[in-house]
Amino acid sequence: MAEFEKRFQTIRQTARAKVLPEYTLRLMEKQGRLPGVRSGNRFLVNVPMLIEQLDRESLAQAGGQH
Repeated sequence: MAEFEKRFQTIRQTARAKVLPEYTLRLMEKQGRLPGVRSGNRFLVNVPMLIEQLDRESLAQAGGQH
């Protein structure tokens, strides 16, 4: 269970971990851009996938600036 808790966190927990602000995470979820699953009325963020996604996006953006 501990591995699951490290991998999946609520939007608020993810924001507290200083990944992104809560508003940004909620906006991404609404746009369908936040990796994770819905469990009842909660959205659980797949934190490792989110970090990989942010890395890819930042690399793509940096590549386009040259």
